[in-house]
Amino acid sequence: MTRSHQFYFLLPLIALAAFVSGCSEQSTSKVDTAYDESSPAATATDSTPAVVQPAAETTKTANKLSFGNGKYFSIYGDGKSPDNHFAPSGWMGDYGDLKINDKFLTNPHSGTTSIQIVYSNKATQGARWAGIYWQNPPNNWGTRPGGFDLTGASKLTFWARGEKGGERIEEFKIGGITGEYPDSDVAGIGPVILTTEWTKYEISLEGKDLTSISGGFCWAGNLDGNPEGATFYLDDIRYE
Repeated sequence: MTRSHQFYFLLPLIALAAFVSGCSEQSTSKVDTAYDESSPAATATDSTPAVVQPAAETTKTANKLSFGNGKYFSIYGDGKSPDNHFAPSGWMGDYGDLKINDKFLTNPHSGTTSIQIVYSNKATQGARWAGIYWQNPPNNWGTRPGGFDLTGASKLTFWARGEKGGERIEEFKIGGITGEYPDSDVAGIGPVILTTEWTKYEISLEGKDLTSISGGFCWAGNLDGNPEGATFYLDDIRYE
């Protein structure tokens, strides 16, 4: 066999080796889950968050945000509000146990909708806990620039209620994302035992470094605190 024939004979083998190598690398990489209004995760019709391409990179806001005198920065006000910021894209733990509907129409705290979260507590991924981060940009676990400079905010407030009462949320928090582009600080409260009535909660941000926050809001609960699962509701999540 001539040298040229040997070269062409080896080409398919080289291509096959490259394909196998690529699949091997992909199988060990992290799979991002992203929030999308058309996805099952947004409409609560499926328990598995949609897998999509990462969103375009977002840099920190160029303008200084202003707080005080009734001014606030909204994470969620109403389902279709253009003033909402961050996206519930960071599904964690037993993410297969979760459903979210951010346009739930029954008994909102204000406006026309609230967020309904259903935690079935089946330990689908074997973690025995679950939670969701609201992130900017979506899927940002500190791997790319993003977030907001929230300097000047003194607290994060939100309203919550349980479907039956007694639902236990181990932690509500802001910040805490690590990585190459980490959040500048973290703050939280918990555990919180919900009632059936809308109740206002507050996370103090006094003395916190808020210059770069990609993890705008987060909750986490576990199997032990909710042996029968939990359905609860959130509304009017904002920095003040």
